[in-house]
Amino acid sequence: MMKHNSILNLDTDERMEIGTYLLEQINDYMTHIRGVRVSPELSVDAVVEHVRRLSFEHPVSAREAIYHILEGLRQYQVHTPHPRYFGLYNPRPNFMGIMADTITAAFNPQLAAWSHAPVAVEMENYVLKEIASKFGYSAEAADGTFTTGGAEANLTAVLTALVHRFPSYSKGGLRSLPTHPVMYASAESHHSLVKAARSCGLGTDSLRIITTSSEMHIDVHALHHQIQVDRAAGYTPFLIIATGGTTGAGAIDPINEMANLAEREQLWLHVDAAYGGASVFAPELRDLLRGIDRADSITFDAHKWMSVPMGAGIYITRHKDILHKTFSITADYMPKEGADLDVIDPFTHSIQWSRRFIGLKVYLSLVTAGWEGYRSIVQHQKEMGNRLRWELACSNWKVVNDTVLPVVCFTDSNIQSNIQSNFASFICQEILRSGQAWISVYEINNVPVLRACITNYDTTEEDIMVLMQLLNGARAKYLEETSERSELNL
Repeated sequence: MMKHNSILNLDTDERMEIGTYLLEQINDYMTHIRGVRVSPELSVDAVVEHVRRLSFEHPVSAREAIYHILEGLRQYQVHTPHPRYFGLYNPRPNFMGIMADTITAAFNPQLAAWSHAPVAVEMENYVLKEIASKFGYSAEAADGTFTTGGAEANLTAVLTALVHRFPSYSKGGLRSLPTHPVMYASAESHHSLVKAARSCGLGTDSLRIITTSSEMHIDVHALHHQIQVDRAAGYTPFLIIATGGTTGAGAIDPINEMANLAEREQLWLHVDAAYGGASVFAPELRDLLRGIDRADSITFDAHKWMSVPMGAGIYITRHKDILHKTFSITADYMPKEGADLDVIDPFTHSIQWSRRFIGLKVYLSLVTAGWEGYRSIVQHQKEMGNRLRWELACSNWKVVNDTVLPVVCFTDSNIQSNIQSNFASFICQEILRSGQAWISVYEINNVPVLRACITNYDTTEEDIMVLMQLLNGARAKYLEETSERSELNL
């Protein structure tokens, strides 16, 4: 019988050769990442031309295909693993996390049913319990699930809060509710909450956006007032969302004060600690999230400060039965081998059904780095944030946000306020064009400022100094060009 010769049926030697080649390329990328442009030169035509250079009608060798993909990624992406990527919360993934995703892809465990992947499910349960304990939840009461990211975790929080407050919601939906539910978050909260409001049928009008203080924390007095106004108008408040490390400026809401309010008003308190939640790994930073153990649920993203590959979101709760009440379902076609065991099938416990082994990259990272390893990572990035603040002050830049987290928003206060928008944009574009670093622009009090966040465990003081040279050089260029324009207008 003739062997079916296909790329899907590579022999042992071919697999070893391709695997070795790919691992060598990954190692080279990680070793020499500082030699790569952080931000690409963007051209739609060039990108499309590269993608379509290979044709599905004319297959190429596996090695040629992999080389083509790697070259495209090297040239046409923002390299978030770069130590001078000072952007959003997308850190360099640690190598054991990369290996975990490789193992997951190869074994391809199906985490819908416990009986199909018992060791994988129990590894995830172990990780979830351990992380829950770091937030102060009791191991006996805590429950949770891995999610595709913080957006799914926040949607899970809205759904569980609805079911907790309105038990009829699971079956009858919003039509079964006697009044219109409303929820509350600060003006600095993550926009995934807007999507959550739409996804669960509440609509965005049900999300009350509360003003913030000068420190960009939620105004608890304004929150309390809005709850009273809504009750008087016939609405039913059911959920308060606190943010433990905002995306823009790293602000942390007064969680303990919000927990007091939630208890008095009998509302579900959710803390979106997707980024800042890792503060609990460092004893010296734990107090930043004081009161988080009183939250009904928490969002935490391991693919942020835990430096594992995306996506590894986590939803945890101190209400042991709420996930079951929200997502429990039966299906005749699902495996029944574990029916007589005291176990939970993950498909009855979350939004997802069939899903990959998300938690392995967290498990493998933790068993090799340990909690002490993560404490040092958090502490190192905090120190690099402080070093950046110090260097900015020495070069006459002004830091405009107040947070202990390594999220630094800054400007030059000597630049006239009416041209701040142009200034921030000019500086940012100069940095991006250089290819040596990546920063962004963020508005604080309606004024565009520059934002640089330490996200990488490999960022050093030398990387901070490179950024400072770029910033100072871009500012000098801006002032020179502004002066020349002013002379021409005279």
